[in-house]
Amino acid sequence: MRIGVLALQGAFREHLDTLRAIGVDGVRVREPADLDDVSGLILPGGESTTMRQLIERWGLHQPILDLAGRGSPLFGTCAGMIILAREIAGGEEPILPLLDVTVERNAFGRQLDSFEADLAVPVLGDRPVHGVFIRAPIVERTGPDVDVLARLDDGRIVAVRERNVIATAFHPELAGETRFHRLMATMAAEHDDPGEGSGRRPHPTRRSVRQDR
Repeated sequence: MRIGVLALQGAFREHLDTLRAIGVDGVRVREPADLDDVSGLILPGGESTTMRQLIERWGLHQPILDLAGRGSPLFGTCAGMIILAREIAGGEEPILPLLDVTVERNAFGRQLDSFEADLAVPVLGDRPVHGVFIRAPIVERTGPDVDVLARLDDGRIVAVRERNVIATAFHPELAGETRFHRLMATMAAEHDDPGEGSGRRPHPTRRSVRQDR
């Protein structure tokens, strides 16, 4: 199993390091051919406006939509959440509208207003998830098929999932947190191997995803 990381701009190296830490093969994605043999895709933090331009320039827009349409998991962090949102507050044109949410960019202010927080994420277990918020977005609205995975203490939504698409307003990878990546790897393995009776052999890498954090 190979998980792609969009490597056009932003904090993609940390995602590659996190995948390596859990025993998953991470692949840099810079052009459409890089998506040919991946089981999922991570969209990292960075500058969403710059990423929009580079996604278009390198012809990645439709191939990413096609990957998601086949059921492969996508995971966006910070700017990645903005890229995946169906609606961006202020009327900005969406980029890859795969997630039925409305997001507000830079909801917490400037980079000087960055902070860290421990978050309850029941789907990942009882232990809190530590997240780093850097010029982070916030989810203002969720559609009927969107599951809220985490909120701040004030109730604001900072992590969501809709079917095969996950997004967080924060950076788990900068905090040494691996559980979102392990969740995505599990989703990718289950998509590659839909189960007994499908006529497909069990995916050999499913058991290699380490569960140590």
